[in-house]
Amino acid sequence: MRALIQRVSEASVTVDGDVLGSINAGLLILICAMQGDTEAQADKLAAKIAKLRIFKDEDGRMNRSVADIGGSALVISQFTLAADTSRGNRPGFSSAAAPEDGNRLYDYFADQVTAQGIPVAKGRFGADMKVQLLNDGPVTIWMDTED
Repeated sequence: MRALIQRVSEASVTVDGDVLGSINAGLLILICAMQGDTEAQADKLAAKIAKLRIFKDEDGRMNRSVADIGGSALVISQFTLAADTSRGNRPGFSSAAAPEDGNRLYDYFADQVTAQGIPVAKGRFGADMKVQLLNDGPVTIWMDTED
């Protein structure tokens, strides 16, 4: 699985003019299931992200997790994280999981973040979503369970 994590002051997702989810301080997690991914990768990634110490402590050092600050996560499916740009100018997405697997693993991943004690808001798998965020830092981290 691939994830792009952004530390945010606030974030929200809208579909067809309706706000589906919003958070204050916490993490915006853009997530993509890749072909061959399983629940084991989702478990590993959710646990790692929940413990990621990227929030400032009283000394201004990145030493706190999203749980430590009482933050939330907005989890958005984004198959374009599977983009292969090695040939030509049009990205290929064939390494992304099939939609039914991607949707299942997206929901499973969000449930695993919740199981880590992090309140989760979500987008809608496969929808045309409008995501707004106020990046804090900015802090943006790429994670891939293949690395």
